[in-house]
Amino acid sequence: MPLLISAALLAIGLTLVNGSASNSHGSIKNLNPGHSAETTGRQPNFVFIMTDDQDLHLHSLDYMPKLQRLIGDEGTVFERHFCTIAVCCPSRVSLMTGKLAHNTNVTDVYPPYGGYPKFIAEGHNDNYLPIWLQDAGYNTYYTGKFLNAHSTSNYNNPYPKGWNGTNFLLDPSTYSYWNSTFQRNHDKPVVSDGYSTDLISRHSLDFIKEAHASDRPFFLGITPIAPHAKTAEVEGSSIPAFTDPQSGASWILDLPQLNTSEVTYMDGYYRHRLQSLQAVDDLVESVVNKLKDYGLLGNTYIFYTSDNGYHAGQHRMVPGKGCPYEEDINIPMIVRGPGVPKGRKVDFVTSHTDIAATLFDLAGIPLREDFDGIPMPLTVSEMRGAKSDPRREHVSVEYWGSNLQEGDIGRVSPTGAGVVYYNNTYKAMRVIGDSYNLFYSVWCTNEHELYDLTNDPYQMRNLINSKNRLLGRDIKKVISRLDALLLVLKSCKGSDCTLPWQVLHPNKKVTSLSEALSPKYDKFYAAQPDISFSACELGYLPGSEGPQEGYAYRRDGDWSYWA
Repeated sequence: MPLLISAALLAIGLTLVNGSASNSHGSIKNLNPGHSAETTGRQPNFVFIMTDDQDLHLHSLDYMPKLQRLIGDEGTVFERHFCTIAVCCPSRVSLMTGKLAHNTNVTDVYPPYGGYPKFIAEGHNDNYLPIWLQDAGYNTYYTGKFLNAHSTSNYNNPYPKGWNGTNFLLDPSTYSYWNSTFQRNHDKPVVSDGYSTDLISRHSLDFIKEAHASDRPFFLGITPIAPHAKTAEVEGSSIPAFTDPQSGASWILDLPQLNTSEVTYMDGYYRHRLQSLQAVDDLVESVVNKLKDYGLLGNTYIFYTSDNGYHAGQHRMVPGKGCPYEEDINIPMIVRGPGVPKGRKVDFVTSHTDIAATLFDLAGIPLREDFDGIPMPLTVSEMRGAKSDPRREHVSVEYWGSNLQEGDIGRVSPTGAGVVYYNNTYKAMRVIGDSYNLFYSVWCTNEHELYDLTNDPYQMRNLINSKNRLLGRDIKKVISRLDALLLVLKSCKGSDCTLPWQVLHPNKKVTSLSEALSPKYDKFYAAQPDISFSACELGYLPGSEGPQEGYAYRRDGDWSYWA
């Protein structure tokens, strides 16, 4: 059955989930009464809509006219917004804690290194975004996918804290678009009778109704599963597929070109994804209209994004995510709200680790010292000069474990052993300035990649062994700076993640790559320990990740370990 859902199906909504035509959520109740505070009512509201695996570079946003009209035209598009780990659960935990994955230690979708049980074991259930917002006087609501491995067997062991109202999708049917399982507040799970995105839309509207009845500001998280895999079968094709020549590193380098049947399959697969987003487009319209009806729109910030991006054909890969390339890490981010410029596109760097800090800043909450990100510029005055802000020159990306292959095709072992899942552990970063646009990575195999996206936007020509010059310097001199910068970022904490050059240069005379390229620092950077791995692990095990500290430049001709 096609995923393009009729208005009649939308009417099924939440009433079928709960077997009643009444307001399914009832009156507002604080499920965690220890986390609440009085409020003046002047703080803004937040609606955070996050899809699952939505691409930017395959142009899925072009097929969402309501999103474009109601949020894009009424707000600002952040064209260089990145996730810092391109996989669902770790990315969501980073977003809700303001910390990079190496600091949350939630690095996979399932135990032992990830999933909801790991989220609990690491103590995040007592110290993350909804609890902090409740402490600041907010009502908090959430509907849709929460975290992987949040299931019918552990949903109450313990319940996720910090929410006034919830209606979660639960495993093992989280990715079933039809007949999925929802779990409301502290009620028992119920198998739904309807289309998942439409039900989430109805839950969202009911939560907005509850929020309107209160004198408190609110946060509402809306997280449909679209356009994640396991969509219904349809006919047709429209994917802008790529059958790239040999490129990449590690397991990607030796992938064969896609054959005709694989490309044909991905044509239909791409169409499935676009169809699943039509219901999300309707959800956006319903939410915006409901906020307008209640007079809430003028004091509400609406964020639209995805947990990570997606590839389908690039670098000869079958559908999936988890790689450090642009398709997987550069993701949609659109914001509308009070003071946000309308119809603007900006190209300075922002990331998911900035989200918690952004909400704090908008709500007037003092920023936490353990945030690895900083507030996103959301007004015209804040946006001026943001591109030249040294804190927005870079974003770090990391991953541990196996590559993810989705859909009904995969790279099969020539021995007939089935689909092969290669180790995909790496550290990477993007570095973007007025005169450079670079990608640099180190894989756990100790292979390196360097791409100049100004001249090679599809990351096809690895420059790591090139004899050419880059940015006016011998390319090895540039690599020595990039390696030192990544050495800081791969295990940074707090402000060191946004000001890594100050770790290398405590005198603050170097704040960007262009300044670090001065020949006076050649010996200093040549002396830095190289990033290396001693093993390809499935989780964050620092002992296998080589040197953790390097040298800090103290004065001309003198440096010492920064630890």
